[in-house]
Amino acid sequence: MSDERAGFETLFRETRAPLLAYLSRRAPVDDAPDLLAEVYLVAWRRRADLPAGDERRLWLFGVARRLLAEHHRAAWTRSDVEDEAGRVTTPGPDTAGSRREDAVRRALDSLSDVDRELITLTTWERLSPAEAARVVGITANTARVRLHRARARLGRHPALRALLDDDAGDPVHDTVVGTAADPAPAR
Repeated sequence: MSDERAGFETLFRETRAPLLAYLSRRAPVDDAPDLLAEVYLVAWRRRADLPAGDERRLWLFGVARRLLAEHHRAAWTRSDVEDEAGRVTTPGPDTAGSRREDAVRRALDSLSDVDRELITLTTWERLSPAEAARVVGITANTARVRLHRARARLGRHPALRALLDDDAGDPVHDTVVGTAADPAPAR
């Protein structure tokens, strides 16, 4: 086996699980494996352009991000065609979990595409702000500022505030939010 192929297989083994998780959170679960295969197809075709070291992993996240954008554009086009044909899907049952998911989705949707991607890359994918900045193509300092502002906007978002208010009285919520019977001393 050539060194090139062995290196690519190592890259695949090291990045497959985090990339699949990233894709699964952003696309239908059934589509994620196909999107993952496309990511590695792009990487194989452009293997001469792959950066060195840890930058390779971030480069793959960037490829996955662009493929997701194409995937969503195609899905929206299909959805528009189906809507015109009269095949509109109905929402599922209303549960506490679905209400939470809806609140989080609405809050994330209120952010710009870049801010939303920074939030999800740092929170769900556990990338550092500097790594997330490289994935979305901005400087690390810009990413830190945008993350700070986006988190503040999320903290003020009405859907998330309502969700927190609904959870009031829950001992875990009270401890996390700081409304327990023994409040922390004021600074």
